[in-house]
Amino acid sequence: MATTMTTSPTDSLGRLLNDFSLEMTAKDVEKLEEAARVIPQGTHISVTFLPGEDFAARVNAAKAVKRLGFLPVPHLSARRIKSQAELEQILDAVANDIQTDHVFVVAGDPPKPEGPYEDALAIINSGLLKQAGVRNVGVSGYPEGHPDISREKLDRALLDKHASLREQGLDYAIMTQFGFDSDPIFSWLERIRAEGVDAPARIGVAGPASVKTLLRFAARCGVGASAKVMSKYGTSILNLLNTAGPDPLVKEMAASLDPARHGEVMLHFYPFGGLKKTAEWVADFKRSQGI
Repeated sequence: MATTMTTSPTDSLGRLLNDFSLEMTAKDVEKLEEAARVIPQGTHISVTFLPGEDFAARVNAAKAVKRLGFLPVPHLSARRIKSQAELEQILDAVANDIQTDHVFVVAGDPPKPEGPYEDALAIINSGLLKQAGVRNVGVSGYPEGHPDISREKLDRALLDKHASLREQGLDYAIMTQFGFDSDPIFSWLERIRAEGVDAPARIGVAGPASVKTLLRFAARCGVGASAKVMSKYGTSILNLLNTAGPDPLVKEMAASLDPARHGEVMLHFYPFGGLKKTAEWVADFKRSQGI
């Protein structure tokens, strides 16, 4: 007689949190050093490509990630790269200075490219990533859509990246924008899995921060931030100075997670309230849940 396999809430939380990742900027090296003792060795840490942070600062930040025992994932912002020579210089630093084979490739904020790369796919299709020794590429995912890009265009972009990376024999992972509501996340996961996108998905979650801070980032990124959504962070939208943690959202996600439908899913934390506070929240939450 056939038996049905079920996943316990603790098992689901373990899937989400045992290989979580974090995000930092080039200015966060000291904060990372302060948080390092509570972050598991080998944790993937993305180093963003922000305007106003120069190339050397980003390289130094990624080298600090490596020095502290974590896996650096430097970001490449396609529209900010001014030439093929500049991209080759960045990839040379990735391989030889940072010594990582992981990168995250995103189109970037400028409405028009500053060089030959219109979007992340243009960099992927160039073949330069593999040539430089990159083995794992991060790409963007938008469960709640993007304020300036249609759903159809987002879907096509993800499918095109999937096809190109698989053709080149490169592994990849999807890292999503942060959200406050599990329903669109799991609907999106089911949809992309049905379309053949089988890469691991790192779902963006905002780390503990003041409600005011969370709302500011949500508005900037086009993420829905209604009173209903904020209630899932265990607070009222009116208590702007209160600190809200993602406990209710993470538990809700664990209750919905079905690997057969959703594939491999982990969490990626945006530490809006600070790296140390986020890392301590993860450690405390895991301990409280018996993970």
